[in-house]
Amino acid sequence: MNETESAIPVTDPFTLFEAWFAEAKEAEPNDPNAMALATATPEGRPSVRMVLLKGHGSHWGEGGGFVFYTNAESRKGEEIRANMQASLLFHWKSLRRQIRIEGPLAEVSSEQADAYFHSRPRVSQIGSAASDQSRPLPNRQVYLDRVAALEERYPEGDIPRPQHWTGFLLTPTAIEFWSDREFRLHDRRRFTREGPGEAWSNTLLYP
Repeated sequence: MNETESAIPVTDPFTLFEAWFAEAKEAEPNDPNAMALATATPEGRPSVRMVLLKGHGSHWGEGGGFVFYTNAESRKGEEIRANMQASLLFHWKSLRRQIRIEGPLAEVSSEQADAYFHSRPRVSQIGSAASDQSRPLPNRQVYLDRVAALEERYPEGDIPRPQHWTGFLLTPTAIEFWSDREFRLHDRRRFTREGPGEAWSNTLLYP
């Protein structure tokens, strides 16, 4: 690679994400789909945590996007429903790459939430249904007892999806790709658009 040229091509950012994500799945030892999700209260108080990407691409919604699932009564779920904006960060240390994604959120349909919930291992379904995520827990045994009660109530088959367990689609208005270069002369390209279906523009950024 010529040092005077960017290593990040000018292309459709969903296509570039797909290429980088495919490489990450080969290179990362654990959870290449792990991403930091940043949300904020209406007052602007931020919080961030790791979640797993469970769907992505230009076919999602009207303008393509990135999907994750959560308990909507958790701290992040309450912040999302109060302020339907978020940002994502993928950091693939083995590849020395990052991708930042920003945009509005929309809740997925009940059918989509059901389909994903019931695609999970049965023990994961039970664990989610038994959890009051982010709420105080007196001791771990209380949670384990709730898990055991659900296992007894539903001895086989799928567990009904709790109504507060759902998914969200982030439709990006900005996607920024970052790649490590020698001597911290890193490579950054930011793609932006006004809204779903609009054309992308892009620019290099100083590292």
